[in-house]
Amino acid sequence: MFGRFMPKEGRFFEFFNEHALAIVDGARELASLMSHFDDLQRRAYSIESIEKRADKITHATVDLLHKTFITPLDRDAIHQLITTMDDILDLIEDVAHSIFLYDIKRVTPEAQKLAEICVACSEKVQAAVRLLPSMENASEILAVCEEIDRLESEADHVMRAAMAKLFREEPDVRQVIKLKEIYELLESVTDKCEDVANIIEGIIVENA
Repeated sequence: MFGRFMPKEGRFFEFFNEHALAIVDGARELASLMSHFDDLQRRAYSIESIEKRADKITHATVDLLHKTFITPLDRDAIHQLITTMDDILDLIEDVAHSIFLYDIKRVTPEAQKLAEICVACSEKVQAAVRLLPSMENASEILAVCEEIDRLESEADHVMRAAMAKLFREEPDVRQVIKLKEIYELLESVTDKCEDVANIIEGIIVENA
C-alpha cells in the first residue's frame, strides 16, 4: 500500500527520518553530558539547538499535512507520530537544562545508565522510522518496536532501584529532590519512545 503513495508524498517519510536522527543526536549529546559532566551550559545549549532543528521539521511536517490532499498514512497517525517524536526531544532538553539550572554537582551511575537507555531507545525509534516507508518491512518494524518496549521496561527497573538507593543513602534533602526529578525526566524519555513505538505498531496494523 505504501509503495503506491511514496513517489508522490515520500517527503513525509523523509521528515520522520530527519526528526528521528535529531532525536538520536540529542540523546547522544545528553549521554555525553552525563558521562563527562563538564561544560554543562554549552552542552545544554547544544541540545537546545538540536531541539529547535527538530521543531522546524515538525512544523514543516504539519504544514505539508495541511497542504496534502492524499497522504501516505492516516492524517491523525502522521500528526501523532511527528508530535510525539517531538515530545522526546523536548524531554531530553528538559533533562539537560534541569541539570544546569538545579546546579547539580554530580550525577549518579544510575542517571548515566538511564541516559544510555535513552540513547538505545532513540536509535531504535530511528530504526523503526527508517523502515516505515515499506510494508515489506512490517515484521522487522514490529520487532524493533518490541525492543523499544523492552528498553522502556529496563528503564523502569533502573529508575525504581535508583529511587530506592537515593532515599536510603542520600542525606541532603535538596539533592534528593533534584535527582528524583532528573530520574523521572530520563525515564519519561523512554516512555515517549514507547509511545512512538505504539503509534508505529498501530500504523502497521492499519496498513497490513
